[in-house]
Amino acid sequence: INIRFDKILNDPIFTEHLTLMKRSSNGTINLLDDSILERFCSEILPKIHYKIKWLDLEPLCMERILVAADCPNLYGLSLFNIERRTILRLF
Repeated sequence: INIRFDKILNDPIFTEHLTLMKRSSNGTINLLDDSILERFCSEILPKIHYKIKWLDLEPLCMERILVAADCPNLYGLSLFNIERRTILRLF
């Protein structure tokens, strides 16, 4: 399994544009489970951070992901479920 996973991590098709949230069958956007987010930030992100060009995030996990690693090639960020006051604070 780890060999297959490493191949995926090395393929830009899977690492350039990441969506880090869950969408339910009714279209609701939810946070990733904390254990999944923790593993992504501690184990996966350090291996692929330089490959990431675009992130789709939910604002509650945005800081945690962006602080976990420098993404020097990141040029796009989509935020979902963002509240008006958060938008005003950020922009």
